Amino acid sequence: MENNALKENLESLFSNLERFIKTETVVGEPITVGEVTLVPIVSVMFGIGTGEGIKGMNGTGSGGGGGAAISPNAILVINKDEVTMLPISENSNLDNLRNMVPDIISKINVKKYKDNDEKIEEQ
Repeated sequence: MENNALKENLESLFSNLERFIKTETVVGEPITVGEVTLVPIVSVMFGIGTGEGIKGMNGTGSGGGGGAAISPNAILVINKDEVTMLPISENSNLDNLRNMVPDIISKINVKKYKDNDEKIEEQ
């Protein structure tokens, strides 16, 4: 009787896990920014364990557990007809992108100020 409960629990666990693991968990939802589309690529890892034991005349016990890890691997960049894969690892493109943000923002601000100065001079 105890084995049936454990079997039902395992079947329930694996059927729910099957619903969770699908293509979208490896290839993320595309994000469009202007004309550029970014598609995250991730790794999904799972570990599952179960056990059952009998402790003398006091009864039985069973248990199960699992763990999961999801980590980014790369970003697929689609810009018009050009497709580029940017791998993500420690101290790689993600750090480079993060370091470029202030420079990009300052260039945008400089262009904005130049455009405003030209408009003022025209008046």
